[in-house]
Order: sequence, then structure tokens, then C-alpha cells
Amino acid sequence: MSLGKHLLELRKRLVISAVAIVVAAVGGYILAPYVINSLRVPIEQIAKDRNASLIYTTVTGSFELQLQIAMTIAIIAASPVWLYQIFAYLVPGLTRREKKYTLGFFFSAIPLFFAGAASGWFLFPHMVRLLASFSSNKDATYLDASGYYDFVIKLVLVVGVAFILPVFLVLLNFTGILSATAIAKGWRVAILLIVLFTAIATPAVDVISMFLLAIPMIALYFAALGIAWWHDRQVTARSAALDAELAAEGA
Repeated sequence: MSLGKHLLELRKRLVISAVAIVVAAVGGYILAPYVINSLRVPIEQIAKDRNASLIYTTVTGSFELQLQIAMTIAIIAASPVWLYQIFAYLVPGLTRREKKYTLGFFFSAIPLFFAGAASGWFLFPHMVRLLASFSSNKDATYLDASGYYDFVIKLVLVVGVAFILPVFLVLLNFTGILSATAIAKGWRVAILLIVLFTAIATPAVDVISMFLLAIPMIALYFAALGIAWWHDRQVTARSAALDAELAAEGA
């Protein structure tokens, strides 16, 4: 393609992505009050022991929060569309091998990210109650709505990203940067980091939630190790076969 055609193709992809996000944002704005009600649940539980409330520090605070929620829902809900547009735009410039890796990454990372984000949403009420418990019952807890939402969405995103880290391990292995042996050597450190992460992300008294989060993350790590081990064996077998073929031709 010429530069002009590339720019036209880029504009087309951007327009399709923008339309998908706008349509999803309309639905997100309709769902925003239900999300805010869910955000209030841990605050209402805290309010049983002390004064606690979600507050807006500006006149437009409530409207701005609903817009934030609508855009978050829109970006997540429309992600299959705009991610596909990115992929479709980049595909012509990728080699066959790069296309295979990119497809594998998208089709494995996206479901895992959604699973991790769902786990983060499940954890956030526990985190709010845990962090609020450090203050005395004599103190009031008033949470700024915007800051509170930022905290929740960051927690959801962090857990979502944590779930796709094994995919990066596999990708690094397939590109020859990281061997299965290197991944296997770090299993103790990996499990320790996972346990520490889940211990921080869940209340200390709620051991069940910690294990419910830690077990799938550990399983994903070992699944990545298994795939990397299988890939390394395939590479070694192909290399040995090629060496034998070259030796036979030389003889």
C-alpha cells in the first residue's frame, strides 16, 4: 500500500473502533447506576459500625462518575472490536510466524484478563473493608466518589493483568528469549510472589479468598511452564532432525 492508502485504512479502523466505543458507552451510562450501587455495598457494611458514606466534592461529581463508569464499560465491552481493528491493521506487515504468535496471544490473553478482572471485582469489597478497619470506630469514613472509583478500577486492572502474565512467559519462550528450564528454576519465587500478592489483595482473616485467588494464578504459571516445556522439546526434536539430515547429506 502507498502512504495515502495506509492512512485511509487507519482512518477506517479508527472510525469503526470509535463507533463501537460510543455505542457501548451509551449502554455503559445506562448501567452506571447499578455499578454505583455495587460500589456502595462495602461502604454500607462499614456504616454498620461507624459513620461511612460515599461523597461528591463537586456539583458535577455524580455526573462525572457516571461518565467515568460509562467509558470504562465501553472500552471493556468494545475491546473485541477495537482489538480486532488493531490486529487487522497490523496483519499485512507481519510474517506468518508473527501472525501465529499474535493470534495466540490475543485469544489466550483476553479471556484470562476478563477472568482476572472478575476476580478483582470479587475482591474489592474485602479490600475496602480491610483498609477501613485500620481506623477507629470513633472515626467517620467519608470516601470521595472519584478517588474511590479510581481505587477499585486500579485493583480490578492489576488483578486482570496478573492473570495474563503467564501468557507473556509463553510468548517469551516461543520467541526464544526465555527457556522452560529458566521458568522452572523460578517456580519457588513465582509461588512466593503470588502468595504475597494474594495475601495483600485479600483480608488477612479471609484465608479462603486468598486461596481462591492464588490457586488459579499458580495453576496458570505451571500451565505456562508445561507449554514452554512442550515447545522446547519440539524445537530440540526439530533441531536434532535437521542436524541428522545435514549429516546424512554430508556423508
